[in-house]
Amino acid sequence: MNTNPGKGPYHFKSPARMVWRTLRGMVNHKSARGTEALARLSTFEGIPAPYDKIKRQVIPAALRILRLKTTRRHTVLGDLAHEIGWKHKDLMTRLEAKRKVESEAFYQKKKAKSEIQQKALASCAGELKEVNKVLEESGY
Repeated sequence: MNTNPGKGPYHFKSPARMVWRTLRGMVNHKSARGTEALARLSTFEGIPAPYDKIKRQVIPAALRILRLKTTRRHTVLGDLAHEIGWKHKDLMTRLEAKRKVESEAFYQKKKAKSEIQQKALASCAGELKEVNKVLEESGY
């Protein structure tokens, strides 16, 4: 029997599309509720522009070291995608390295600013003692 591979099934090579397709298999996407849920889902490679400035959060329950036994085998989705033909792994590695350098510079600047602010508060603590007392009595 001859088949035309252009008619499907489509095997996505991008990690974001792999995650999307996996979640689509977990959701009843043929119902209105499932369709709306998939429409709200957005997956990305790397960290896109509006989200790269937002503070990252760690979800302890999702950490590999806590969820998997050390004897279990695991893989990184980007490596798997690269093995099957995704062509942008090097680009994503470069962009991630650039983002980390910029993030480190921002953090150092923020830390220096915080130290200056703490010194300023410490130097004028005597002058602000009366003001802080009034504010504390007012409930602030």
